[in-house]
Amino acid sequence: MGALTGVQVVELAGIGPGPFCGMMLADMGADVIRIDRAASVRSERPTDPPLSVIDRGRRSIGIDLKSPEGVEVALNLIERADMVFEGFRPGVAERLGLGPETCLERNPSLVYGRMTGWGQSGPYAQTAGHDINYIALAGALAHFGRSDSGPVPPLNLVGDFGGGGMYLAFGMVCALLNARSTGEGQVVDAAMVDGVASLMGFIHGMMATGFQTTDRGSNLLDTGAHFYDVYECNDGNYISIGSIEPQFYAELIEKMDLDPEKFAPQMDRTKWPELKNEIGKIVKTKSRDEWNEILEGSDVCYAPVLTVEEAVQHPHNVERNTFTEIAGLTQPMPAPRLSATPGAIQRSPAHPGQHTEEILIEAGMDVESLRKSGAVA
Repeated sequence: MGALTGVQVVELAGIGPGPFCGMMLADMGADVIRIDRAASVRSERPTDPPLSVIDRGRRSIGIDLKSPEGVEVALNLIERADMVFEGFRPGVAERLGLGPETCLERNPSLVYGRMTGWGQSGPYAQTAGHDINYIALAGALAHFGRSDSGPVPPLNLVGDFGGGGMYLAFGMVCALLNARSTGEGQVVDAAMVDGVASLMGFIHGMMATGFQTTDRGSNLLDTGAHFYDVYECNDGNYISIGSIEPQFYAELIEKMDLDPEKFAPQMDRTKWPELKNEIGKIVKTKSRDEWNEILEGSDVCYAPVLTVEEAVQHPHNVERNTFTEIAGLTQPMPAPRLSATPGAIQRSPAHPGQHTEEILIEAGMDVESLRKSGAVA
C-alpha cells in the first residue's frame, strides 16, 4: 500500500519528463493509465516487456484521439480520475478536445498537469526545445563546466527530470491535497525553465553574497576549488573529493599526506589552481582501488566515480537495495523511501495498448463497439 494507493491518474503519452512523472506517481502506489496512440499499438502480442525504465508501473490503453469516439473514451477515463497530465505544446490538448477547461467541466475536482519546456505562456511558448535549451534559458547551463572549456550539458537530468518531471509530480500532489480538502481542481503549469530556475535558488543566494561568480569553473562547487573536484587515477578511473568543511579538509590533508603548511589557506582562491595541480599529481600515483583503501569510510567526503554498471554492484547500493532487476531489466528502486507506506514497482513497462480491454471493462465501456468504430486499438 503506497502513499498514493487509490489515486487514479490518466497520462497522455509523451516523452521524457512526462513519463518520469508517471513513474514517480506509480512507484508511490497511484493507478496510472497511459493513453497511447492507437497507431502505436502492434497487431501481435509481444512477449517481452519494453526496456524503458521510466515507463514502468502503469497500464496502457490504445486510443485514437483524432476520432470523436476516441476522445469520448479518454474523457470517460478522465472523468473517473483524480489527476491527468499531458506534455504537448500549448494548445494541442485543447485542439484534441482534451484541454483543461473541457476536462474540469466533466470533473470539477480534477488536477490537470501540463508539462512543457517553456511554459504555457511567454515568447518561447510555441517553439520547440529540449533539455539543453531549457537549462540554458534558466541560467543553469552557463555554470556547468571547467574554466578552460565551454558549458557542458549535465546529461538531461537537470531540465527534463529535475526541473521537469519531479516538479510536475510535486505540483500535482500539492494540487491533489487541495482538491481533497476543497473539492476544487486546478491546472498545474510545470515548465522546465521555471523548475530549473527554482533549483538554482541556492546559486542565486551565493551570487548575492559575492561568494559565487559568473566565472565558470572558478567557484567552490563548479571544479574551481582543489578540495571539491574529480581526479583521475593511474588506471584511468576517477575519484571524487568534496572536503569543504574545515574538519573534513583537515582529514583530506592527513589521509593524502599533503603538506599541512602549503595546504593551510583552504579558501585562498589565488592558490586553488596550484593546489589542484598538486592533488592531481598525487592522485595519479595510485589506482582507484588503492584510493578506496585509503579514503573510503573516512570523513574526507569521498566516493569513487562509478559508471551505471559499477554503481549497481557497489556494496553500499547492494546493501540498501538501491537497484533491482525485473524481467531482466536492471533499474533503480522507487525513491524516496517512506517508512509506513513505501513505494514499489507495480509492474514492468507496458506495450502500447496492452491493457485496453481490461481498462475498458473496468470503466464499464463496450469493448467490441469501440473496437469496431476504431476508437480504440
